[in-house]
Amino acid sequence: MAHSTGDSRYTYEEYKQTADWLLSKTQYRPTMAIVCGSGLGTLGELLKDQVVFHYADIPNFPQSTVPGHAGRLIFGNLNGTPCVCMQGRFHLYEGYPLWKVTFPIRVFRLIGVKMVIITNAAGGLNQDYKVGDIMMIKDHINMPGFAGQNPLSGPNEDRFGLRFPPMSDAYDKDMRKLALAVGRELGYSKMLKEGVYCGIGGPNFETIAECRFLNRLGADAVGMSTVHEVIVARHCGLRVLGISLITNKAVIDYDSELTANHEEVLQTGKDSAKYLEKLVTTLLQRIELNNNVC
Repeated sequence: MAHSTGDSRYTYEEYKQTADWLLSKTQYRPTMAIVCGSGLGTLGELLKDQVVFHYADIPNFPQSTVPGHAGRLIFGNLNGTPCVCMQGRFHLYEGYPLWKVTFPIRVFRLIGVKMVIITNAAGGLNQDYKVGDIMMIKDHINMPGFAGQNPLSGPNEDRFGLRFPPMSDAYDKDMRKLALAVGRELGYSKMLKEGVYCGIGGPNFETIAECRFLNRLGADAVGMSTVHEVIVARHCGLRVLGISLITNKAVIDYDSELTANHEEVLQTGKDSAKYLEKLVTTLLQRIELNNNVC
C-alpha cells in the first residue's frame, strides 16, 4: 500500500493510518527511535525479541533504494528500552520529495516515541578528524534549505508543531553530554569528536572547492542525510541525538590522488560499527537507569 503519486503531501490521517497499523501489529510501545546510516544497519540487529516489518509491507511507507540500506523497520528491546529502528533511510537524491524522506519521523511521534538517535556516515571536513572517528553533532548547516528545500515547506500541520520552529536547540545538549561521557568511559576519547554536520543533496560526492567552502563555513563533516529528519523531529517535539561516523576524509588538496566512493563508506561503517554499537547500547542503558527519555 503506497501513497499516491504526484505533488500532494501526506495528510495527518495518512500518518495516523501508518502509526495505527504498526501499533496493531506489535505489542511494543517504543520511546526511542534509531535511524541507521549507510553501513550502520547492524545497530538494528542489537534489538532483542524483534518484530520486523519490511518497508514494502507498511502502509504509505517509501522504499529504500540505496546499497547498504536494508529497508526494514525493527521493533525490540535494547538494554531495557523499547525501541524502533530504521534499517535504511530515504534521501533527496533518490528522487523523493522531503515530505516523503521524513515521513517515518512523524509516524514515530504518533506511536509514542520521545527521542530519536539519528546516525549517518559522513565525510570528514575537519582535517583533525580521522576515518573511524565518531562525531556527536552539535549543530548543522542545511545547504538544500538555502535553495528552498525544506521538509516543512507547504501548509503547516498544527497537530505536529509550530509554523516557525526554532533550530538553535536542534541537538539535545544533555543527551550529547551524556553520550560523550559514556564514550570516554568506554575508552573512546581519541576517536570522539563534537562538531557541525553539513547536509547536502547528493548523490555525487563533493568537489574539492565545495569541501573547502563548507569547511570555511564552519562544517566539520558533510553528508547527504540527517538534517531534514532532525528538522521534522524537532518540529514535532522529539529530542534528538545526532551521531556521525567519519567514513572517509573529504579531499581538499588538488594534488591528492584520493577520491571518495560509496564502497569505502560501507566498509568503514562495517569496520567501525562495533564502536558505535557499544556506545549506543551503553548510552541506552544509562538513559534507562536515569529515566532521561521522557
